[in-house]
Amino acid sequence: MRKDEIRGRSLFHGGALSALGRRDYRVLWSGAFVSNIGTWVHTAVLLWLVKEMTGSNAWVGAVNMASYLPVLFFVLPAGSLADYLDRKKLILWGQVVMMLGALLLGVLSTLGLTSLPSIMVITGVMGVAFAMNFPAWQSVLPDLVPREDLLNAIALSAAQFNLARFIGPAVGGIVVMWSVAAAFYFNALSFLFVIGALLLIRTETPGYPRPAEGMGPHIKEGLLFAGRRRWMVTLLVAIAIISFFGFSLIVLVPSLARDVLGRGSGGYGLLLGILGLGAFASAPLVTTLGERFGERAVVKASTLALGLCLAALAFSRTYWLSCLILFGVGMSFLMTTSTINTLLQGDVERELRGRVMSLYIMMFVGVFPIGGQVLGFVSDLTSTPTALLIDGIACTALALFLLVFPGLTEQTGSDHFRCIRNISNTCNTKG
Repeated sequence: MRKDEIRGRSLFHGGALSALGRRDYRVLWSGAFVSNIGTWVHTAVLLWLVKEMTGSNAWVGAVNMASYLPVLFFVLPAGSLADYLDRKKLILWGQVVMMLGALLLGVLSTLGLTSLPSIMVITGVMGVAFAMNFPAWQSVLPDLVPREDLLNAIALSAAQFNLARFIGPAVGGIVVMWSVAAAFYFNALSFLFVIGALLLIRTETPGYPRPAEGMGPHIKEGLLFAGRRRWMVTLLVAIAIISFFGFSLIVLVPSLARDVLGRGSGGYGLLLGILGLGAFASAPLVTTLGERFGERAVVKASTLALGLCLAALAFSRTYWLSCLILFGVGMSFLMTTSTINTLLQGDVERELRGRVMSLYIMMFVGVFPIGGQVLGFVSDLTSTPTALLIDGIACTALALFLLVFPGLTEQTGSDHFRCIRNISNTCNTKG
């Protein structure tokens, strides 16, 4: 066997790209990558447009909230649907609705009819579609890869999203100088790639029989499943804190670029892109570190790194130093969220996975817009560096708490069980 063949086998069989060795995962990864480039072109241009229209970080936070707040209200029912409907079909319909929303924003921009109310309404509808779509998206990954490739699949999915976050804002920073409408049209077109990928996937993703007890008890079963596990509750609370104080950084990037570092749309696009590039670069690293040191150790170390990077960003007044720090923020953030995602999915039966993922998404994506809104107000009342310093202190404190109380994230023997469908029944230990 030639050396290049040996290297290829090591990469795609147990290596840093092992999940891409699975044909259906590779097809979905590629389609999602193109679509996410369009999403980040759209997002970067939209947030910059709102900042230019209003001059207010709070309004940027409000539009961001319209995108993601629906997660808090719709993600639990969406998780239930992801457990008894065909996941591919559920994802497909969500992508179609978001594509039509982007197309409508493009048409309004072309006609000169864009306003804050229209942006809020259309963005809110797209947010509802996103909320209904996301649990099925997260839950379908373990259907496409075996358990040993799950951490790699989740890390690579996050990596393509963040590589798109590097490319998309850079493109958006150029597009916004030419035409705002073009960014929205580009996003609408990009959805066709992920829709095509979903149609090409051969793996069946059938749902389970519709719960006879109705959706309410079905959702309650998922809540009880997570609530009875101290380690799972701890990780869900941790991801909520990281999202509130860490992921909400995106709302402050326009102000960081314009008000602190004195840059225009191009400089803003590069800052946002560097954040995504750092996350992309960490994807192979998180798989290696998880295997060597354990996934829980990676969560604690990367959360600490995130907090220290955010605090350092608060004191930076040099553009290229800020770019370097944001690269570190992106790396540590992806490592934390991907590893928590893997821990939550790793010991969950397929029939409960959608509901457990809906809790993860609620804590991650649902809390994020609230944090963005709060930090937008804080930065308007004080300054952007002050808001960034608060972010850094909060994430550092969380990391220190997890290090001082390591048992809170550890599984016990009673956590390994398979829950029977009927809530009134007890849960049995796994064989």
